Amino acid sequence: MEQTWRWFGPHDTVTLSDARQAGATGIVTALHGIPPGEVWPVAAIQERQKIVADAGLTWSVVESVNISEEIKKSGPQWQRHIDNYRTTLRNLAACGIYTVCYNFMPVLDWLRTDLAFRLPDGALTMRFDALQLAAFDLFILKRPNAAADWTEDQQRAAHDLLQHMSESEKDALMRIVLAGLPGTTEIYTLDYVRNAIASYGDIGREGLRENLGNFLRAVCPVAEEVGVRLCIHPDDPPRPLLGLPRIASTDEDLDFLLAQTGEPSNGITFCSGSLGARLDNNLPVIMERVAQKIYFVHLRSTKQEVGRDAFYEAPHLAGDVDIVALMKILVREERRRVAAGDHTPIPFRSDHGSQILTDIGRPSVPGYPAVGRLKGLAELRGVLTAVEALT
Repeated sequence: MEQTWRWFGPHDTVTLSDARQAGATGIVTALHGIPPGEVWPVAAIQERQKIVADAGLTWSVVESVNISEEIKKSGPQWQRHIDNYRTTLRNLAACGIYTVCYNFMPVLDWLRTDLAFRLPDGALTMRFDALQLAAFDLFILKRPNAAADWTEDQQRAAHDLLQHMSESEKDALMRIVLAGLPGTTEIYTLDYVRNAIASYGDIGREGLRENLGNFLRAVCPVAEEVGVRLCIHPDDPPRPLLGLPRIASTDEDLDFLLAQTGEPSNGITFCSGSLGARLDNNLPVIMERVAQKIYFVHLRSTKQEVGRDAFYEAPHLAGDVDIVALMKILVREERRRVAAGDHTPIPFRSDHGSQILTDIGRPSVPGYPAVGRLKGLAELRGVLTAVEALT
């Protein structure tokens, strides 16, 4: 398996040197400055590729070639954006990059309500609390018809929570929820999010599923032609949010998307943290079923809080996710592929990480500190070494 590291480009305060010293050999990055729906030029890809190569590393995985809202909504610019996506896949393949992660989460990408939740040992981690989201949804965003998505008890509790929050705490919650795509510094406005949510009003879950199927049927033949493996990232967290549907949250969702087109290029990014945030997802069972379509892996663990609809990102080997069981499945699957003639290693990365030691006070992309991820990757490397020796 290939040990990789997410890097957000030349402006990332966690450097390629940090990644190499952490033991990674592959880099996971993207051209974050190019808006979704536009073409990634070959020259821009090669420029980023050279920066990575000069550091003694390889650009192994693209995360992500983001899907535009036009494609997700099947809007009037759908065909142009699809054509641009196909061109980008061709350009990446021409540069020798063949694994492309993407997601189909409408409006907002991953969502948390706290980016600096303190663990008992003093480490800082990310947390999602449904009650805090309810307070934001009902009383800060003031989304029309939001009350229909929350019980009366939740509405009362959210109101009480908000009454005990200072203005700075309310502002912090708003900024965290409205954060833009990973790798950007954009903070969406309340009006933008209200309007964006409203634009999905007539689409719903089934409409979004249909649009995902149309996307896959449009781009997978090109991906297959040029040898690119597309791998969808699950929803994070895996639940409807702010009235928006999520359609990559369960084993049934993964079955649906894999059934949309028969090309081998249609695959999955298996994110144990995202899928593991639902306790009704049996991760080893799901991984066994879809193993042949896993082209990229994010390994992390979440911990559900007792008596509360909330979870936080736990140390990699200390949460609710059985990382050892997942690694055993991945090692067996990679060996199966090698026996079948596919010698491409499965890339994985330590997904997210707590802020520990010198991470605290050092600016970094939320969830992506240096030392916390180094610790996570070291733990995963140890598990991998043991599993390979004993399996």
